[in-house]
Amino acid sequence: MEGGAERRLHPWSWLFVLIEQLKSFALPLLVLLFTGRGNSWELWGLVGAGVLVLVSLGQYFTYRFRVDADGIVIRSGLLQKSLRNIPFTRIHNVALHQTLLHRLFRVAEVKLESAGGMTPEGQMRVLSLADAHALEELVRSHGKAHATPDAASAADSAPTVLLSLPTSEVIRLGLISNRGMIVVAAAFGLVAQTSGELLGKALSGSAKSLAGMGHDMHLGVAGTIVGGLALLVLLLVAIRLLSVVLALLQFHGFTLTEDGRRLSSQRGLLTRIRANMPRQRIQAWSLRESLTHRWFGRRGLVVDSASIQAVNDQRSLRDLAPVATPAAIDELIRHLLPGKAWPMQQWHALHPRAWRRQFAIPALVSLVATAALTWYEGLWGLSALVLLPVFLLRAKVWARHAGYSEESGLIAVREGWLDKRWRFAEVRKLQSLTLTQSPFDRRHGMASVHMDTAGASPFEPPLRIRYLPEGEARALRDRLAAAMDARPTPARTAA
Repeated sequence: MEGGAERRLHPWSWLFVLIEQLKSFALPLLVLLFTGRGNSWELWGLVGAGVLVLVSLGQYFTYRFRVDADGIVIRSGLLQKSLRNIPFTRIHNVALHQTLLHRLFRVAEVKLESAGGMTPEGQMRVLSLADAHALEELVRSHGKAHATPDAASAADSAPTVLLSLPTSEVIRLGLISNRGMIVVAAAFGLVAQTSGELLGKALSGSAKSLAGMGHDMHLGVAGTIVGGLALLVLLLVAIRLLSVVLALLQFHGFTLTEDGRRLSSQRGLLTRIRANMPRQRIQAWSLRESLTHRWFGRRGLVVDSASIQAVNDQRSLRDLAPVATPAAIDELIRHLLPGKAWPMQQWHALHPRAWRRQFAIPALVSLVATAALTWYEGLWGLSALVLLPVFLLRAKVWARHAGYSEESGLIAVREGWLDKRWRFAEVRKLQSLTLTQSPFDRRHGMASVHMDTAGASPFEPPLRIRYLPEGEARALRDRLAAAMDARPTPARTAA
C-alpha cells in the first residue's frame, strides 16, 4: 500500500455514506412524507433521498488517499477542495468499525485518531477489510521504526493475548452490569418528555386493570401484595436479561492483545469494533468492584487515554478488562506497569474527622427537606429525620474505607465499601495539581488534592484525595509537584 498512487475508497463506500446521511435526515424526510398536503408533497421525500444519493456518489468520486513514506495524504471535495497530510507520528490509534452490513460486504470504516484532536485526523468510509488491515499494520510498523531500541526489540515479538473473554464471562458481565436499567430509564424519560400525558394515562390504566384483576380473582390484600412482588421480580429478571443481551452485543468475542508497545482489542457480536493504542498513551486507571461483582468474584478495569476522541467515542479502547477475576486483573496491571507496586500495600487514612465533611451536606439537605415537609404536612414531616442516622452511618463507613497510597511512582485513591473503586495513575503522567479548601475544610484543618490527567473521562470519578490533614495535603502536593518537575521533557515531533 505504501508509496503507491492515489486510491479511491471501496466501490460500495457511497452506500455506507448514504446510510449515514439517511440516519441524519430520516426524521425530516418522514415528517415531510407523512404530514405533507397535496399531491406534490409526497414526491419531496423521494427528491430528498435522490439528493442524498448524489451527494454520496460525489463523495466517493472526489475522495482520494495516498500513502507516502512519512504519512497519509487525503484529498476530498469538489467545489470546496481539501488536502490533508497526516504524518504517521500524529496517528496514535487506528480504529476499525464493522456493523453487520460491513461484515456482509467485507469492508470496514477506518478512523485515524491523534492524541489531542476533538475529531479524527482522517475518516475513511469505507475500505476493504484487506486494505484496512494493511493500513493498520503500516501505521504499526512505522511506530516500531521510530521506537526506542528496547521498544523496537519488544515490537519484534509475536502478538500476545493478554485477556480473552468466553461467552460465559460476557454473560456474567451482563448479569453484573445494569445496562438494561439504563436503557429502560432512558426510554422511559424519552417517552415522558414526548408523550407525558399518554404515558400517565397508560400507567394509570395498567394499574387499574391489575387492581381489577386482583379484585375479580378475590386475592385480598395479601394476595395483591404477593402478586405485585411477583411482577416486580419478573421486571427485574427481564431487565437483567436485557443487560445480558446488551453485553453480548457489545463485548462478544472480546480479546485484548499486545503487539510490542501497542494494545489492541476486538469485540462485538453484530457490530465488530477493533481499536488499538500505544501503551504509553494510558494516562489513568479505574478499577471497580461493586457488590454484584463480588457475588461473581469479578472486577472491571477501564483506562483513560491521551486522546480527546476516546472520552466521547464508545469505539475507543477504554475497557482493558470489562470483567475478570481480581487475580487476572492484578496480573494485567503488573504486566502493563512493570516495576510498579500493585496491589499497593501501604494505604494512608484520611483526616480523623473526614466523616463529618461527608456527612455535612446530606444532613443539611435532610434538615431542610424535613422543615419543608413539616410545614406542608404537619408532624408527619418529621419522619424524614430517620434519614439522618442512615447518612451518618454511610459517612462513617465511607471514611473508614477511603484512603490513598503513594508507592513506586504510582498515586492511588480508593473509596467505597459496597461499591469499591480504585483510581490510580503514574505520577509522571499527571498534568496539573490543585489544592482546594472550602470554609468547612479550613475550620476542620483539612484540604483536598486534585490531580488532573490527559483524557480524563467524565464517566469516571476524578483523581482526587479528599479531606486530608492540611499539612499532609500540602506535603503530598509538594512531593508530587517535585516528581512532575523532574520528569523528562518529551521530544517534540513535527506536525
